[in-house]
Amino acid sequence: MKPVAVGDVKIGAGDLVLIAGPCVIESEKSAIRHAKEIKNIAKRAGLPFIYKTSFDKANRTSQASYRGPGLSAGLEILKKVKSEVKVGILSDVHCREEVGPAARVLDIIQIPAFLCRQTDLILEAARTGKAVNIKKGQFLAPWDMKYAIKKVESCGNKKILITERGSSFGYNNLVSDFRSIPILRDFGYPVIYDATHSVQMPGALGGKSGGDRKFVSYLAAASVACGADAIFLEVHEDPDRALSDGPNTVKLSELEALIKKLKKIREAAA
Repeated sequence: MKPVAVGDVKIGAGDLVLIAGPCVIESEKSAIRHAKEIKNIAKRAGLPFIYKTSFDKANRTSQASYRGPGLSAGLEILKKVKSEVKVGILSDVHCREEVGPAARVLDIIQIPAFLCRQTDLILEAARTGKAVNIKKGQFLAPWDMKYAIKKVESCGNKKILITERGSSFGYNNLVSDFRSIPILRDFGYPVIYDATHSVQMPGALGGKSGGDRKFVSYLAAASVACGADAIFLEVHEDPDRALSDGPNTVKLSELEALIKKLKKIREAAA
C-alpha cells in the first residue's frame, strides 16, 4: 500500500480518514460553517478529516437543478475555507480547462465516476502533481480501474486514490459489491468508500435523483470492515433542504455517532 499524504493527513497509513461535506457549495457562509462543524466532530471522534464539496455539479439530471457557484466563485470560497478552517480540500473537475485553476486551490482533484474513462481529463489532473481521486464508474468492474490508475502513473504521479460508489443495478438504483474493496486495494493504492452516493437512486424522482440515507450507516460499516481506507460522506445540517443530493445525505447531527462506530469497526478489523 502506498499511503497518500494530503497535508498532515495520510490516507492508507492505518487510520480511517473522513472525507465529508455538503454535496455542493450553497454559499460561502454555509461552506465555512459546515467545514468548521465537521472538523470539530472529526476531532472529537479521533479521525483525520478532509473537506469535500463541489463548486459545480455538472452531472445533474435536469438543467433546472442547482449546480453551484461555478469555477471562479467556487474556488474563491474553497480558498477561504482552506485558509480559515485549516483543512485539506477535495472537489471534482469536469473538463481539462478546470484542472489548472482547481489545482491552485484543491489538495485532492477528483475525477467524477461518469468521467473515469476520460483519458485527457485524467492525464491533465495527474500532471498537476496533486493527489488524484478517481471514482469508479457505476458501469465499470473494479478490476478495470487498473487502466485509469496506469494513466495517472504514466505522468509520474503516484498520489492516487480510488473510490468505490456502487454499481448500476437495473434502472434508478445502485448496489455495492464489497468484494471491490480488496480488489481495488490490491492495485497498491488507498481505497475510499462513498457511502452516500452508494444509496443514491439516479433519476428516481423524475428530474432529480432520489436516495435512502437510512442505509448509509450499514454500507459504511461494511466497507470499513472490508478494508476501506477512508469513508466519503455527504453531510448537511438540514438534508431535506439541501440544494443537491439531500435524500442520500447524512444529517450533521448524526455524523459523530456514525464515525465513532466506524472507528471502532476499523480498530476491531485491524
